[in-house]
Amino acid sequence: MIRSVGTVGGMTLTSRVTGLIRDIAFAQFLGSGPIADAFFVAFRIPNFFRRIFGEGALSAAFVPVYSEYESRYPEREVKAFLSLMAGRLGLILILFTFFGVLFAPQLIHLIAPGFAAEPLKFDAAVTTLRLAFPYLFFISLVALAAGILNTHSRFAVAAVTPVLLNLCLIVTVWLWVPTSENPAMALGGGVLLAGFIQFGFQLPFLRRLGRLPRPTLRARSSEEGLAEAGVSQVFRLMLPAIFGVSIAQINLLVNTILASFLVTGSVSWLYYSDRLMEFPLGVFGVALATVILPSLSRNVAEGNNTKYGMTLDWALRLVFLICVPATIGLVTLAVPLIATLFQYGAFSADDVEMASRSLVAFAIGLPAFVLIKVLAPGFYARKDTRTPVVIGAIAMAVNVVVALLLVWSMAHTGLALATSISGAVNATLLYIYLRQRTGFRLASGWISFISRVGIAGGVMALVLYGAVPEFAVWTSANGAWRVSQLAVWIVAGGASYFAALYLMGVRAHQLIERPVS
Repeated sequence: MIRSVGTVGGMTLTSRVTGLIRDIAFAQFLGSGPIADAFFVAFRIPNFFRRIFGEGALSAAFVPVYSEYESRYPEREVKAFLSLMAGRLGLILILFTFFGVLFAPQLIHLIAPGFAAEPLKFDAAVTTLRLAFPYLFFISLVALAAGILNTHSRFAVAAVTPVLLNLCLIVTVWLWVPTSENPAMALGGGVLLAGFIQFGFQLPFLRRLGRLPRPTLRARSSEEGLAEAGVSQVFRLMLPAIFGVSIAQINLLVNTILASFLVTGSVSWLYYSDRLMEFPLGVFGVALATVILPSLSRNVAEGNNTKYGMTLDWALRLVFLICVPATIGLVTLAVPLIATLFQYGAFSADDVEMASRSLVAFAIGLPAFVLIKVLAPGFYARKDTRTPVVIGAIAMAVNVVVALLLVWSMAHTGLALATSISGAVNATLLYIYLRQRTGFRLASGWISFISRVGIAGGVMALVLYGAVPEFAVWTSANGAWRVSQLAVWIVAGGASYFAALYLMGVRAHQLIERPVS
């Protein structure tokens, strides 16, 4: 299993690195001005629905059902199910995309009401959204293809696909935006092109696997009953999952709505800091969640609760092993990271300070965000998509209340902190309910493990806090110095953490190699 996590993590790392290059390009050419704010808001809307229809609810509902079909039914029935699933989902996406494009101005009014007072920003957001919204159609079908491939342990293809989006946007920002009379149209066109390319990239791999669907709205009579039952089950499971995934996205939209009333740049500062927090979350958290869902689904299908518990316990230990140093690194190196990656061209020293503040607030919640991605599949594997919804609703309420309390005193930093607090509530409740509903229990040795990880994290924090240069040094230095110094302190921090673990008897490679029994 760890080989699969490594494969997905490696491909996701490639995606995140190209994503950072993309964001560096955004910072250099767009900075935190009105076009940047407009693009980030507009792109967030199809991304919001992508995570609902695609990566989130669809994956949670589709993978367990498809895994069951592959293990229980002949190939002809499996293909009929996939074709009907692709046809019905495609029709829903076409209709949804049509109305999204049609009502783009209303969506911008809803998501960023503060933009109405700035016509340039509002018009740019509407233009970008109308071109970018069809991206939802392509990327949701990409998510369906990824579910098929991941079920067959073909993790690399799906994990590397986001690289294509990043490459398209890098080319757009570097080559098209500077010469375009309408940068918003150029950016929206780049997103749409990326969706088409990502979709086309998946097809040869599905064909090679023998699982390329032939979309249809009605299965053949001999196969109709079984295919209909499977598709109906997926959509039934999707309904609560859609709401559950929506909650996490609604939290982001609440932040966007509130940020639209703050000074220009607030949306952009939140975007850049969130992207850095998403780097370890995507490389590690998403990779781990992607791999354990099919594994947990098989454990449940086989009735093997022992393996189910071992898989979850192993994943949770990895979360703390990796997320503690990642969180400390993001907090202590917030200014160096933002300055080194983004302070070029239109991105100023003031932007560095503002974005670094929200990065610290986001980073505090990193362990909770990764825990959610590990604990939620524990429910999804059992075809329980309702419990995470209830928990998510509570977390959403916490986010809204805390955001409203903090935004006026802490501005955009308060919005980021509210997200972290609601994530901690979500993760805690998921764990409590998982124990109650499934009987899952942590294996022995957790108190000793957490204590040692905490001490090692403290050593790392002392090393970085005591030696990293102050703000003015980073914002005034040239790029080469920043890169070299940042690399030194990342290596120093990581080395001090793992050396401390080793001296206390924790062998990280043993935890990574196999689930702890």
